[in-house]
Amino acid sequence: MSNICKEDFSLGEILKAYLSCRKNKRNTINQIKFELNLEENIFNLYKSLNNGSYYPGRSICFVVTYPKLREIFAADFKDRIVHHLLVSRIEPFFEKRFIYDSYACRVNKGVHKAIARLTSFSKVNKYYLQIDIKSFFSNIDKNILYSIIAGEGGNSKIIFLNKSTKDLLKIIIFYDPTKNYCIKGDKDLLQKIPFDKSLFYTPKDKGLPIGNLTSQFFANVYLNQIDQYIKRTLKVKYYIRYVDDLILLSNDKNKLLKWKEDINNYLINNLKLELNKNKDKLGSVENGINFLGYIVRPNYTLSRKRVVSNLKNKLYFFNKGYLLSSNNQKQIALPLSKNLTNGELDKILATINSYYGHFRHANTYRLRRNLYENNFENLKKYLVPVNKFRKVKNARQTPSVY
Repeated sequence: MSNICKEDFSLGEILKAYLSCRKNKRNTINQIKFELNLEENIFNLYKSLNNGSYYPGRSICFVVTYPKLREIFAADFKDRIVHHLLVSRIEPFFEKRFIYDSYACRVNKGVHKAIARLTSFSKVNKYYLQIDIKSFFSNIDKNILYSIIAGEGGNSKIIFLNKSTKDLLKIIIFYDPTKNYCIKGDKDLLQKIPFDKSLFYTPKDKGLPIGNLTSQFFANVYLNQIDQYIKRTLKVKYYIRYVDDLILLSNDKNKLLKWKEDINNYLINNLKLELNKNKDKLGSVENGINFLGYIVRPNYTLSRKRVVSNLKNKLYFFNKGYLLSSNNQKQIALPLSKNLTNGELDKILATINSYYGHFRHANTYRLRRNLYENNFENLKKYLVPVNKFRKVKNARQTPSVY
């Protein structure tokens, strides 16, 4: 049994966590405020973590509407640093124990690798079973989660955590953001969140807030239990998980149905979760597997219609002289200059490139070509395919479509 943690939180460790946190929050208001008095804030955080006085601050609660309504509790920037600090201490141990085919929120994994892996699996199997866990984040049992990580309950294989890390882990897991928050955006949207997906109506020993690094990491730790059961006990060879979306493949339909029953029983008895029976899908791989924005078939992959429609909608507004800006809850059409500025072109190009980057991981040659020829309209004088870049003076590049 090895101790991977130091007894106390060092200034260097906290600074490293700050730099990691800053990468994705650069130039946000809270990040800028923290950086204005960086040395003092880092030192105060260091003192509170080591003298036991640290406690999370106020969260920002809001609702995102795309692709569906979700209740978000965003931690304060100072608390996000602590999340990075805690995960950096625990993650190395669990990363070695996660199965290969868990793809969410892990280094060198992600959506596109999950799609590539699923494509390869679909070539050697006739059928697939896609299952989803009912109200996953709001139903995570905090006591079970803490026991899995802290090693309580007699599990000798779990790492030893020193007192400072254990205390911080308990604070983060059992913290209730509904006790200290402010609402951002449309308050009425909170009333539209289903009760079983809202922390406001969840028993206090259950539920993790969506929107924090720790919640993403804890989700992988929690569901690693079912991953291990599926791989080691059920001996499922072709299995992929992305957060709470699970896919199993086989040449035997009845085996898939039996596995589904076994998995549901394990979830109920060991993790106090259950499958969402309204979302399970059993079908032929030839008909396509709807997964992570793609339709995966054995010999080719397509982008989902919803993704294509979203880009067409943005292109429509671009051509009419507007830039669509999203604030999580609604889209706002901002007027563009008659002659687009470099800044406006950069924003438009970034949007288009993000979609084309998604398309290029599927068989979308005709789609990319047709979009450029039929939907770019006024944008063609500014944006051209990469391989035609040299032929058009002062034009910006779009990803290759020919």
